Amino acid sequence: MTMEKKIIDVVSSQRDFFNTKVTHKFETRIECLKKLKSGLLKYEDEFNAALKEDLGKSGFETYLAETGFCQHELTETIKKLKKWMKPKRTLTSMLVQPATSMIHYSPLGVNLIIAPYNYPVNLTFSPLIAAIAAGNTAVIKTSEMTPACSEVTRQLIEETFETEYIAYIPGEVEETTILLAQKFDHIFFTGSTRVGSIVMSAAAKNLTPVTLELGGKSPCIVHDDAKLDIAINRIVNGKFLNAGQTCIAPDYVLVQKNIKEVFLEKLKQRIIDSYGEDASTSPDYGRIVSDGHFERISNMIEQNKVVVGGETNASKKYIAPTVMRDVTLADKVMSEEIFGPVLPVLDYTGFEEVYSTIAQLPQHPLACYIFSEDKSIQQELISNIQFGGGCINNCVFHIANSYLPFGGVGESGIGSYHGINGFERFSHKKSVLKSATWMDNTLLYAPYGNKVKFLRWIMK
Repeated sequence: MTMEKKIIDVVSSQRDFFNTKVTHKFETRIECLKKLKSGLLKYEDEFNAALKEDLGKSGFETYLAETGFCQHELTETIKKLKKWMKPKRTLTSMLVQPATSMIHYSPLGVNLIIAPYNYPVNLTFSPLIAAIAAGNTAVIKTSEMTPACSEVTRQLIEETFETEYIAYIPGEVEETTILLAQKFDHIFFTGSTRVGSIVMSAAAKNLTPVTLELGGKSPCIVHDDAKLDIAINRIVNGKFLNAGQTCIAPDYVLVQKNIKEVFLEKLKQRIIDSYGEDASTSPDYGRIVSDGHFERISNMIEQNKVVVGGETNASKKYIAPTVMRDVTLADKVMSEEIFGPVLPVLDYTGFEEVYSTIAQLPQHPLACYIFSEDKSIQQELISNIQFGGGCINNCVFHIANSYLPFGGVGESGIGSYHGINGFERFSHKKSVLKSATWMDNTLLYAPYGNKVKFLRWIMK
């Protein structure tokens, strides 16, 4: 059987299964979420080994941002799903009284989830949790750049679920192209803006709604009233987690000019304290996913601007945690999202320089980080910079709060998920007005006569 025939058959079988309404039931959803939780626990050691092989991830980072993250999301979803599923009563306008108004959550149908390489467990299973919780079926496609992790994912899915419910499709660009040609009810894609536009174009042919979790050059702004030691701890942590291969990592720093030198000195020391004088020997520091990405990131480094780091090893796909100073928008490192362990530092005097810098870069950033103790400064920057989500006095950890929707805006993405927001993303909000029959409001019936005066009063 050809891969195209297999994919067509899988999508067809999932549609048939979805139409049985089995996945709609609360009991089915809970049972399958619990099975997934058990599967992730069973394969935890295998995922640890696979992520070490594919990305050089430490066990701590794997649990924090991959397996443990998904386990926590499963626990929360299982606990709250019954409440999420209940129809929500809302207000009813006077024009249609007497009546009640309800919002019912119905599953979208057959979903395609395309996961990236940088967090291959988290960004496969987190949307899958939401899809199952909302009563859907799903086809999973992981990245060919993380083969060890993809193989463990395949084993888990095929052992845990029937193909007509949750299916795993291996492969590369050719298989993804075949998948995108199918009629899905929703496509959830995490990856680059370039590929996101391809996904959206393919989806448009079938009028398929999409969720796109993309990226961008996320700024980190450090004002001179920031608690500098805390700021630097959190910037280093957020930037060099997973060797910088994080869509919401601070892409560059804008530091107020009068504190730039002390900021750079402390930043250098914190990197050494975190990963040692030679980060290649640190058990806590990762590797770049592929030779191509290694070359792309390495070519961004200008050695004459390096404050710390700059060392590379192609055979090990290692790039040291690197900070560059006196960077301008003309430098190569500012021409695209870095997605690696290189941190350019620019300076500013006033906020107009901040806004001008951000405006000249790809719009709009997925994240933004603001370090300041002044509430008025915090509010001004939040109000004047358009971004998907972010933190005040922290980096990246807004993603860890399942009560916050996670997603981009403009070129950094469409739609958001996590927690109830993920459940709603994979659901259709079905609006239902239930009119009373104990009386009949004849205001809207012909003949209209002089009823318009009452209409004006109601609709004023």
